Amino acid sequence: MSFTENSVTNKGVAAMDGNVESISFQKEQTEDVKTPSAVVLNGKVSTTDLSETPAAEDQETHPASNAEPPAEPLPSPEPEAGATEELQPEEPKATVLTKTSLATTLAPADQLWSTRRDKAVRLRMEGSGPGSETPITIHQLFLETVEKCEDHPALISKENGQVVTLTWRQYYEQCRAAAKSFLKLGLKRYHGVGILGFNSPEWFIADIGCILAGGLGAGIYTTNSPEACQYVAANCEANVLVVENQKQLQKILQVKDQLPHLKAIVQYKGELQQKAPNLYTWAEFMRLGEDVPNEQLDAVISSLRANECCTLIYTSGTTGTPKGVMLSHDNMTWTATTAAKLVSKSGDEEVLVSYLPLSHVAAQMIDIWVCMSLGGTTYFADPDALKGTLANTLKEARPTFFMGVPRVWEKMQEKMKAMGAKASPMRKRVADWAKSIGLQYNYSAMNGENLVPWGFMLANNLVFKKVRAALGLDRCKLCFTGAAPITKDTLEYFMSLNIPVMELYGMSESSGPHTVSIDEYRITSCGKVMPGCKTKLENPDADGNGEICFWGRHVFMGYLNMPDKTTEALDEDGWLHSGDLGRHDENDFLYITGRIKELIITAGGENIPPVPIEDALKAEVPFLSNTMLLGDKLKFLSMLLTLKCVVDDNGDPTDELTAEALEFCRQNGIAATKVSEIVANKEPAVYKAIQEGIERVNARSTSNAQKVQKWVILERDFSITGGELGPTMKLRRPIVVKMYQDRIDEIYAAAAAKQ
Repeated sequence: MSFTENSVTNKGVAAMDGNVESISFQKEQTEDVKTPSAVVLNGKVSTTDLSETPAAEDQETHPASNAEPPAEPLPSPEPEAGATEELQPEEPKATVLTKTSLATTLAPADQLWSTRRDKAVRLRMEGSGPGSETPITIHQLFLETVEKCEDHPALISKENGQVVTLTWRQYYEQCRAAAKSFLKLGLKRYHGVGILGFNSPEWFIADIGCILAGGLGAGIYTTNSPEACQYVAANCEANVLVVENQKQLQKILQVKDQLPHLKAIVQYKGELQQKAPNLYTWAEFMRLGEDVPNEQLDAVISSLRANECCTLIYTSGTTGTPKGVMLSHDNMTWTATTAAKLVSKSGDEEVLVSYLPLSHVAAQMIDIWVCMSLGGTTYFADPDALKGTLANTLKEARPTFFMGVPRVWEKMQEKMKAMGAKASPMRKRVADWAKSIGLQYNYSAMNGENLVPWGFMLANNLVFKKVRAALGLDRCKLCFTGAAPITKDTLEYFMSLNIPVMELYGMSESSGPHTVSIDEYRITSCGKVMPGCKTKLENPDADGNGEICFWGRHVFMGYLNMPDKTTEALDEDGWLHSGDLGRHDENDFLYITGRIKELIITAGGENIPPVPIEDALKAEVPFLSNTMLLGDKLKFLSMLLTLKCVVDDNGDPTDELTAEALEFCRQNGIAATKVSEIVANKEPAVYKAIQEGIERVNARSTSNAQKVQKWVILERDFSITGGELGPTMKLRRPIVVKMYQDRIDEIYAAAAAKQ
């Protein structure tokens, strides 16, 4: 499929042509800026300075002698009613912007952490090697890519069925135009721009434009309620909110009177269905800043510092109030460039598909920042990607690496199994033979033996290549999963098709990745620590399981306005405590064994991680969709179970059983085709299969306390819209307990009555 290099005029992305105003960057270097105590070497606090001259008491930027002053000075933020704290940002200087040879400057900082949006932090610099790279800002990273790849496609989307391509130069120019418009709207330094919508070029441009204008990008989950949107917008003191469409706009209009800092709303898709003051279409917004001088924007850009905040990632609030994770320019640029070196060593042109929520750190890091570091091309999926259209985008884009949360891989597995069930007996035998060869080969490759079993080439030509092409993964060098646990069954299924899925591990507070599986991997392991980062296991038990703690330049600055939560996460030496339990094997591969907050502590005092038991039951009983272990402060373990069902176009579970569940019913002479029929009739064969699966899991338990004694099938599967799953399809345990408290009480009351 060919794509034109020129973008077409449309209501979404403003068209760019060859006559756009060019921005020239002079090459004179500014003098080095002295930065006291802004780095930390090798995990120890140090007063090492990045400049060659001794550390000074204060920081000053020296403009080149021929620098022109800005046409009008950028006003410093004024006090606002209802502000949570008074911000005193550094005075922007009229420094000449240079190319990436610009001497890097850091803002003065005396601590590794901050909960104030305007306060810089020390960087966890290494003395040499990985982790010692010169810190750069988002703008410097962007400009470096534009210099190398200016005519290369950066963003490819569809507008009314027509392909729209932005080159890296056009992308950069549009981000500058957006930045000027934000300044025109009165975006103040360190104030937020909330972005509420599905992935699109406008999302990227709004995010980067906001950062270039000195603001803080803050993604908001599209599944958020109006109240949840209000919380994020108020917490980041958003001056502007960028929404996708009328549906998201309505949420904001319901709560805008509770947002004292809000100055404007921009809708980036569709026509406005109402006129209101300070409400703009995307095209209107992009024109707003046309009269803002380049010098004014350049002055703001030149005042940005690598160790200051540029982005807020809000946690999904699974265990309480969402926290605003403050990430610096260096967090983003260093992590992105380090990850980019790992995923692309050949220098080939990289292509990826953007479809996971950009308000989540994994999607934002990969889709925006890693792709920027690579100078790659991002294709945008349709908003209904997770309802089935993702496959079409994958086949069009043919990405060179692909990230899927576990539920995406599980859905692919279910669909392919359903198709396989309809195949002829001969095709089934060929597929089963090929998959046995594929699994054998990939285990051999994983262990470094690289023994190619007899028949592998035939299996590759007959099955593996065709499967990859059908999935749109024929060019894909690396497939990743992360953000939630994945079962061994799903990993082995894709290994058998010669599509090894590599696990990543990290968190919002580590700018995304901490351990990666790329050059080498082990099934069920999250890989090895990224270059320049460190892991330690705190308070390990006899089996080596301890709390996983992170160190590196990817570690976040702190939680916005939450000093208590910040000191819980970061210890006095600057290590990030993940709350996850893990162990290392003899080759330093990390295995996640549980989460401290998820540990079930029974009434008898035994600590039980739920995920291994849940995954074991799903492996034993394939027609189960979700399993959730219960038993915290209770006398015994029980489980909530759901059956695999068809999902409708809105992503909601229906009452219809999936093909895999129907096949089990057919084999066992069950006429039922609906979940409600199974539950209402307590279908004996289904209930017997589940009980036998639980007994097999119990037989492998290490103590009686770890045995599941009771269980119940729920009438409806878990979903994002239902509230049981988070935006990345991670189980929201406390919420599930609240939602099904009556059913849980019934389980334990019935057991107590029998005693």
